[in-house]
Amino acid sequence: MNTELFEFRQLDHRQVETLVGWAREEGWDPGVHDAEIFSSVFPDAFYGYFLDGRMIGGGSLVSYNGEFGFMGFFIVIPEYRNAGIGRSLWYKRRDTLLGRLRKGSGIGMDGVVAMQPFYQRGGFSIAFRDERRARAGSEFPRHEAISGIATSELDAISAYDRECFGFDRRTFLERWLFDSASTSFRYDAGEKLSGYTVLRRTGKGFKIGPLFADSIDIARELYKACMSSAPGCNVYLDIPMKNTAAVSLAEEFGAEYVFECARMYYGPEPVCRLDKVFGITTFELG
Repeated sequence: MNTELFEFRQLDHRQVETLVGWAREEGWDPGVHDAEIFSSVFPDAFYGYFLDGRMIGGGSLVSYNGEFGFMGFFIVIPEYRNAGIGRSLWYKRRDTLLGRLRKGSGIGMDGVVAMQPFYQRGGFSIAFRDERRARAGSEFPRHEAISGIATSELDAISAYDRECFGFDRRTFLERWLFDSASTSFRYDAGEKLSGYTVLRRTGKGFKIGPLFADSIDIARELYKACMSSAPGCNVYLDIPMKNTAAVSLAEEFGAEYVFECARMYYGPEPVCRLDKVFGITTFELG
């Protein structure tokens, strides 16, 4: 199909909600407030292809202060697949994002297995596999070092998050940590912040993300706090398989394999403490 017939343009909030709805239909089970949070924090990060005014595909292209980019939410509706439209849309998104980044900055994405060869042809390299693991929530005693996160603690959480993620995302965390459909926990060893996590409600259960911790022992207590907050519900954790301690944690609790992606980078990989990443934040934003 002639892709010149399609209009490539930024999505408004209503259209972002449509894109998240498509993700729900694909079985990705986004958070119940993902569309609201994503479009408010990154209002210029969602683009789509339109034909005669109808949106037929879209995706995100998030810039973290021009220092790092992330691509996600790549969806084309079924009737327009396998016609070269997705390929054109993907390259437009990649090139638009590159234009918003400083020279030499990298882009990340989590690519599903079937699409990884395509992304590699587009300049991305596989850094590691991610696996989504799931188990039912259940009650655990809460460790005395675990507490909820207050708004006054945002600076400390942001600094810790930057060490683990590699780039500042304070504005995003301000919404992510304190959303009404989320519960956040921190772990303090003495007066030192040693880990934090966020549990958010989805349509079919709950997702943990991120789960950042100084050690597997701390990650275990944060994971248990999340489990206790969702008894009897499916709780998902997306783990970087390169972190063997994260794999051990998932196996310790019998969290079962759901599906996998690969974290891929165009350009340099972020300098971050992957050994502290027991669960990534989202497949959509990094």
